[in-house]
Amino acid sequence: MSAEQTLFQKFGKELPKGTVLFREGELGKEMFVLQSGKVAIAKKVRDVEKVLAVLGPGEFFGEMAIISNKPRNASAVVEEDARVLVIDPRTFEGMIRGNSEIAVRMIKKLAERLSDADAQIENLLLNDPSSRVIHHILHLCQTKGRAGEEGVEVDFPVKDLPRELAVGEPAIRFMVHRLERSGLVDVQGDRLTIRDTARLFDFLRYLEMKWRFGDL
Repeated sequence: MSAEQTLFQKFGKELPKGTVLFREGELGKEMFVLQSGKVAIAKKVRDVEKVLAVLGPGEFFGEMAIISNKPRNASAVVEEDARVLVIDPRTFEGMIRGNSEIAVRMIKKLAERLSDADAQIENLLLNDPSSRVIHHILHLCQTKGRAGEEGVEVDFPVKDLPRELAVGEPAIRFMVHRLERSGLVDVQGDRLTIRDTARLFDFLRYLEMKWRFGDL
């Protein structure tokens, strides 16, 4: 039996799509590690629920309620049938105390999430939907890009982005197609290759100026 199977036998749960793991404002005494499936993390902003992230296998979430002993600051809903490990405070503390590598990985992940949250706030302040799409692509290049022969490769699952960017899927696809026709990106399914990030940044600045001042 693999280590993953052993952990699942001890801490695991299988959850169908639509399961609410926790809601914003609730008290929480558990954190979760996602072994398979997808979980959406959402927060209410002015009575509208915004998806902050869609997590995949290997991600953990819900840890802040254990660390800070405060109510949940977001909600978590299963987007795709999932297998999760449910970790209580005592087990969590034992993991951190007994394995410094886990502690370091968690600190790095929390820092990454803070950076992503800052970028998302900056993105949502942009009025132009096209600028939001390009800003998100550039952020992915900086944080999760992979160097390839033709440029920087990033995962770009369009169907997961409308709620995160507050831009409709047709508008996202239109912008990606426009970038492809302009020779700025190559599209291969849910993956983009950005040929020149500097040119893409220049295009973002152009769109922002156009939105601000119009066609002069």
